[in-house]
Amino acid sequence: MSLQEVSFERATNPVDMIEFVAATNQWSFERSGEDEIAMTVEGKWSDYHISFSWMEEFEALHLACAFDMKVAPSRVTEVVRLLSLVNSQVLMGHFDLWEQEDVVIFRQSLLLAGGAEPTNQQVEVLLSSALETCEIYFQAFQFVVWSGMEAKSALETVLFETVGEA
Repeated sequence: MSLQEVSFERATNPVDMIEFVAATNQWSFERSGEDEIAMTVEGKWSDYHISFSWMEEFEALHLACAFDMKVAPSRVTEVVRLLSLVNSQVLMGHFDLWEQEDVVIFRQSLLLAGGAEPTNQQVEVLLSSALETCEIYFQAFQFVVWSGMEAKSALETVLFETVGEA
């Protein structure tokens, strides 16, 4: 069996849909190039710096969501341990340590092979899913980076579910 390479001409740039969704929701954004758009979204625990990039060679719309926290060199090993523990639980996307900036980022891609165009619903789900995942795990990274907590303890602390109200 051999795979054939087929070339498609896109009617629009997928980043145009991101811009449309951002404008419709009145989100502040900056179109830094034809294939990239960036925005900051306020979360419960932090502001998240989100970048969408169209990767033509892979036919993928890539989302990167950076945390607003620097990882000190002394905490890198424990952050990497936490990345491994968290990524084993995440269904879509993954967390990574962006060493150029010493920050934790969440990455996810929407594959648009064969000339597929993203819908506004797909873009909204991609973004909301990424933000929800970041909100769930942000405090664990914060505990490891700022409080010096071990990865396993930090993850157990944030995944602890409470019942009722005090």
